[in-house]
Formats: sequence, C-alpha cells, structure tokens
Amino acid sequence: MKTLVYYIVSGLLLAFAWPTNGFSLLIFIAFVPLLFKNYNLVKHGYSHTKLFFLNYLSFVLWNFISTGWLYYSSSFGMLFAVLVNSALMSLVMLVVIKFIKKLNFIASASLFISLWLSFEYLHYHWEFSWPWLTLGNVFSESISFIQWYEYTGVFGGSFWVLLVNVVILKSVLLYNQYREKTIIYRAIFKTVLLVGLPIVVSVLIKPNTSTKSYIETIVLQPNIDPYQEKYNLTDAEIKQQLLEQVMPLLKPEYRQLILAPETVFANGTEFKNYKYSHAKDFTRQVLVKNPNAQIIIGISAYDLIRDQSQLTRQSNRLRKNLWYNDFNSAVFQNQDTLNFYHKSKLVVGVENFPYKDLLEPILGNVMLDLGGTVATKTTQDNREVFSVNTDLKVAPIICYESVYGEYVTNYVKNNANVLAIITNDAWWDDTQGYQQHWSYAKLRAIETRKAVARSANTGISGFIDRDGTELSRSKYNTKTALVEKLPIYTSEPTFYVTYGNVIPRLALLLAGLIVLFSITRRR
Repeated sequence: MKTLVYYIVSGLLLAFAWPTNGFSLLIFIAFVPLLFKNYNLVKHGYSHTKLFFLNYLSFVLWNFISTGWLYYSSSFGMLFAVLVNSALMSLVMLVVIKFIKKLNFIASASLFISLWLSFEYLHYHWEFSWPWLTLGNVFSESISFIQWYEYTGVFGGSFWVLLVNVVILKSVLLYNQYREKTIIYRAIFKTVLLVGLPIVVSVLIKPNTSTKSYIETIVLQPNIDPYQEKYNLTDAEIKQQLLEQVMPLLKPEYRQLILAPETVFANGTEFKNYKYSHAKDFTRQVLVKNPNAQIIIGISAYDLIRDQSQLTRQSNRLRKNLWYNDFNSAVFQNQDTLNFYHKSKLVVGVENFPYKDLLEPILGNVMLDLGGTVATKTTQDNREVFSVNTDLKVAPIICYESVYGEYVTNYVKNNANVLAIITNDAWWDDTQGYQQHWSYAKLRAIETRKAVARSANTGISGFIDRDGTELSRSKYNTKTALVEKLPIYTSEPTFYVTYGNVIPRLALLLAGLIVLFSITRRR
C-alpha cells in the first residue's frame, strides 16, 4: 500500500498542476515520487510488469482528471484517450526501466528525458495524435514564465519540467543514501536556480506590444447547442441569427475583420453550389453594409464524386458508384476575393479514421458520432493564408489545429501576421475542456509573436496579444459579439517559426544513441 501512495501522489500532482485550475509550479516535483519509487524498485529486482501497472495508475489519474471532460462528447472517446494515452506514457517508463541497470544515473535520466520528449513529438505526427498533455502546455496560464517559447515552443517547457524533476530526484536519492543536510541545501539552490533563471529570462525578453497597425475585429459567438440545435436549425435560421449579431456593429468607413465559428453553417454545402448558399448570402449582406469587411466563416461542405479514378484515401462511399469528399472549411470573402481553407489537423475518431487502410478491414467503421458526421474529412497540404492586402494576411486556424505549435508556424511562414481561430467548443459542456483550449491559444501567440482573434460557437471567444495577454474574452454559454482593435505585427519570424521543434528532434537522436550504446556495450 505504501508503494501505491507514491504513484498516486505523482498522478495527483500532475493533474493539479494542469491548467486552467491547477498550480503550474507543482509540475516541477510531479514526477519525483514516481521516478524515485521506480528507481528503487528496479534496483531491488521488482517485476517490470508490476512496475508498468504502477506507472499506469499514475498516468490514468493524470489523464482522467485533466481530460475527463471528453466524456461530454463521447464516453468511449474519453475512455480511449485516457486509457490508451496512459498506456503509451507507461510504455515510455517501461523502456527506461528496462535500461536502468545497464546505465548510470546520468545516462538513464537522459534516456528518460529524451524518450519522453520523443513520445510527445510522436503525438504531433502520427494518426492517433493527442498532444493535449504535452508537458510544456502546463504553463499556458503562467505566461510570464514562458516568453522564451518564441525560441523553443512548448517542447522547451517540456524539457524544463523534466530536467528539474530529474535534478530533484538525484538530490532525493543522495539524501536517502547519506542523510546529510548539505544535500538538501544544495538541492534547494539548484532547484531555485533551474526554475528561477528561465522565469527571469522570460521577464527580460517580454516583447513590447505597442504598434500603430490595427484592424477592428468582430468575433461572433452565436451560442448554438450542438446537441439540440446546431443540426436541427437550418442554415437560413443560422444566417439570420448571425446577421442580427453583426449588423449593428458594422462601420462602413472602417476595414473590419469578422469571424464566425467553425461549421457555423452546418447543413452541408456542395462546393459547386456555394454561390447559392446561405453562407454566401450572409457574406453578401455584410458586404452590402460594409464594403470594407473581411469575413471568415466556418462551413461544412462536400464534393460529390462519380469517377472512381478521382477517389483518395479520404473519400467516403455514399452508395454504389457515388462517393464524396467531406470538408470542414473556413471561407474567406471580401469585395474582391472568395477563398477556402480545409481543416487538416483532424480529431481522431471523429474527423478521421486512423490508419484506415489497415484498421477498417479489421474493425469496420468505428468512427465516433459527435452529432454531425462519421465521415472522414478531406484535408489539404498547404497552410492557406487569406490575404487582405500587403499589410494584413490572416491565418485561418480551425479548432483542434490550434493545439499544434509547429503546424501553426507554417501559416506564419506563408506570411500570416494575424492568427484567426474558429472553433466549436460546445461539445464539452461547462468543463475544463473549452477553458484549456482557449488557454493553449496563448502559447501560439507567444511562439509566433502574432495576435490572436478567436471565435467560438460557445466556450471562450476573444482576443490575445502576442505576449499571451488576454485583451478581451467572452463568457461561457452566452450569445455575444466582441469588438477589439486587433494588433497587426509585421516583425521578422521568431526562431521557433523559422526552425520549429528542434528540441524533440535532438531528443529523438539522443534516445536512439543511448539505447544503442546500452545494447552494444560490454556487460
């Protein structure tokens, strides 16, 4: 029972550090009980299988407390995310455990750090992608600590967390062996230095947020219940609601950027008939009143396919000899331009079937239904930027895409200087889900040094400056429209935008070298 307490404490510390209700500094000691017990039990020949399940207990507690809100969209989805992600985390620990006896402390600690970073990196790139619990995300409510994310991205935060935990662990092991007070004093000094120095650097490099370039921006939050209303209301009714919100705020003498949420027009529009759609009529009526308006709205759309040679692995079968490509798209409209961007980071099990070619013949179609569709969405390769003119280029980021730091940098590489997030966070009820999603947008602002405008169906709509500061925000479950002078920053790309996730790539290389060394070295 005493052994279990160590693993329970680690799981609770990880969970209670997590945003938005957590205390982020707890993360610097969260792994210590777990690692301490792992180290001692391995040295005493404890079963690797038992150790796997002890670690699994810690990670299930963390995953469930931090992301259990997924239950409100799908109980199966929540269980899958919690149980599978916890198992993957435990596998990382199991690999480290298997090599502890072959390596000294520094090498085994380096293997732990590099393997964990590699695991997090995997979650950004494979088809079961779920990077929600990347350790660097823990500081999304502590933006004064992490202004240096413009150089490292969230993986810099992950490395920081893991390094401090390992240093504290080393001190605990030494004190447990020698019982000398000087070890405690040295541990306190090292911890204060390792935690405090990056925070001091962060304070020193916080950017100036004054700029002479703005665009008046309106974000609409229609507050439509996705379970009871969204797929029962017609697009005509949605259009009328949006017009009632936006029309009183239009100023013909100003250039205004207007955002409406992800798939707010949800009935499904065939692209070839878009010009006859209610979404198109909404933008037309707005432009009649303000010809200078720049409008971004979310739609659900599709293309029918009758020629089998045009099928892709993302195409869906409708019936014999008829298929369709399904899209979750952002539409950009002004007086001169109509453009589309198709969401390309998809929610696992909802918008894509992971490893479909391999798993569908075995499992059948086990896609989850969140009130709209179980069809695989069609994506695009490039990160489309909506160009207003030479000084304003907008990144249309749809929902889940905003969790992926390096992915968002690709918009900035295409010259975006404003990040526009459209989302529907209403699936998760009044939980930490929508609050964490809003909070993570601050990380994207810091990494790219661009201001963010965010339109949520409900959840939190609002504006974030390039240092992660909230300019204004909406309340949950409230129909509203917010107006803000959104700063436009045209500075040079940050180091992170230019070079991306350098840290996990180096970690992946280091993990491979350590494993290779431990396998090939003489006993």
